[in-house]
Amino acid sequence: MMRTLLAIVLILLLGGAARAERLIVSVSNHRVTVTPDYSGEELVLFGSVEKDATTPADRTAYDLVVTVKGPRADMVTRRKERTFGIWINSDYRQFLQVPSYLALFANRPFDAITSPEIARRQQIGLNNVLLTQRVSGDFADVVPNDAFRSAFIRLRTQRGLYREDGSAVTFLTPTLFRTGIPLPAEVPIGTYEVEIKLFANGAFIGKTETAFEIVKVGFEQFVATTARNNGFLYGLATVAMALMTGWMASIVFRKD
Repeated sequence: MMRTLLAIVLILLLGGAARAERLIVSVSNHRVTVTPDYSGEELVLFGSVEKDATTPADRTAYDLVVTVKGPRADMVTRRKERTFGIWINSDYRQFLQVPSYLALFANRPFDAITSPEIARRQQIGLNNVLLTQRVSGDFADVVPNDAFRSAFIRLRTQRGLYREDGSAVTFLTPTLFRTGIPLPAEVPIGTYEVEIKLFANGAFIGKTETAFEIVKVGFEQFVATTARNNGFLYGLATVAMALMTGWMASIVFRKD
């Protein structure tokens, strides 16, 4: 009986500690529409840190890490080598169900927020995000300086689809914050998960989540839906259009 009472007391105490602060967040637009002339935009994430009576009095400064992950997909990174004057693919690495879009933002450098151990456990920074690969028939993530992993992140970063910024989150007051989420022109379609993690004095305090969706509208949406739901008919239509285009070109550029 005494052990049961002690267990209940511990649960209540731990529960109270976990609720010492909570995050309230939202994004400026939960549904982004992509039209033929879409050239990218930036969403705004804003929120606040809500304290209660159990919040320690000496806890006055916070750190935030915002992680945005787009729809997951399998991707391949290839290594090219020059052989007899020709560039050919010599090796490749397959990345399994990795985010098609990945952004990590914080209010100060990632390595200053918490310890390396907590950063790895909480996947703080691009080097700590798990990117599962198929390696010699096995599935695993590898060290951050792996050549294929580094090349994969570099190529995605160049296209604006992977990014990290240790100064993108701004605290407007000690508890109110905001950050921008840039979405490039070639942003993938689908649901985006946003995870906000709160730290204080290097310790992980808690997290919350939200989401937004990117959808195509108009003719692009019609084409995408047709290709997904009626692949055979879409293929026939594509072949017919290609034949028609070739036939018309032969007439226009025919030499009499």
